[in-house]
Amino acid sequence: MTSTDRPSRIGRPLPAFHCPLDTGLVHPRAKELEALAVDWLDSHGIHTDPVERAWSLATHSADFSCRIVPHGDDTALLLFIEWNYWANAVDDWQDSGADDVRTAAVADHGARLLRTIETPGAGVLPDGPMTRALDDLVTRTHALLTPFELRRFTEGTRDWLLGAAWEAANAERGLMPGLADFAAMGTLANGTRFSLTWADVANRVRLAPEVLYAPAVRALTDAAGFVVSADNDLFSYDKDDHVEPREVNLINVIAHQEGLTPARAVPVAVALRDRAMGLFLRLREQVARDADEPLARHLEGMGHYIAGCLAWQDRAPRYASPRNRNELPVEGARFDIRYSDVSSDDRTGAPPLPALAWWWDLLDG
Repeated sequence: MTSTDRPSRIGRPLPAFHCPLDTGLVHPRAKELEALAVDWLDSHGIHTDPVERAWSLATHSADFSCRIVPHGDDTALLLFIEWNYWANAVDDWQDSGADDVRTAAVADHGARLLRTIETPGAGVLPDGPMTRALDDLVTRTHALLTPFELRRFTEGTRDWLLGAAWEAANAERGLMPGLADFAAMGTLANGTRFSLTWADVANRVRLAPEVLYAPAVRALTDAAGFVVSADNDLFSYDKDDHVEPREVNLINVIAHQEGLTPARAVPVAVALRDRAMGLFLRLREQVARDADEPLARHLEGMGHYIAGCLAWQDRAPRYASPRNRNELPVEGARFDIRYSDVSSDDRTGAPPLPALAWWWDLLDG
């Protein structure tokens, strides 16, 4: 049921997405795993209100997870799906614009969440359905992951929580950051390392630290995260356009810095996104030449991450029928996005943004 016909500030349809990666892959047991994850949600009583439950399911967290991990171990993938449903509930609180979502509250919750992950049973979060569900997730995660995988997962969670606190701090001060700052910190909140850790766990890919943290692999991780974050800023723009001050996202940052309307900022944002995509493809091909089997599969997983996120967001009612315009998610809502074979920006050099420019320094020649 539509509650408002307020038009989008960035317009429709969304611009064509340059993504020369396979966006049609999904895990063959996606529906079965989704049913198990929803049973888990219900058994923990996370959503006693049917409306809240409907919006939780509208995240399509199972589809998200099963497109990022189109092949892999069912046990690990189910746990990843459940983590995503749980994390989206937290994310909705962080993005709600409610009076209690102050920087202090976001930072305090984040610190307590991290200590709970690192020290199961620490008892630093208030009792309730969300905490009991978290305790279950943490216990099973410790049992499944190796110590190094657990460290990677914690780092990925820390990225997400630091990014959320940074965004809350900007909103609290009424500050729209510049593009250079946003390029450095804005992508933290999408939890790229959180997701890529689970992709490797589900695919039984185990990289040595010196491989995972090599400059070129770190650059690829950051570039993949930037592309996914830019795409999410397009898909989620309408969902958050009621929040004042305006949401810190790539479109609003460019609009503010360049004195543009959000609609006119979109092509600028897409051009920067496409330059990052081009860098990702070139650098990944370069690294793949000498990659052993585990690294090659990790690089493949990064591609699934970008392509899977695109296909998921196209179909997720969370974005296609946003809550600030609808009382309930619209079943079957989607964007029906278009794809482009060519980049909207054919420049091959680095943009003048220090947090991104070093990626290009790693290219041969």
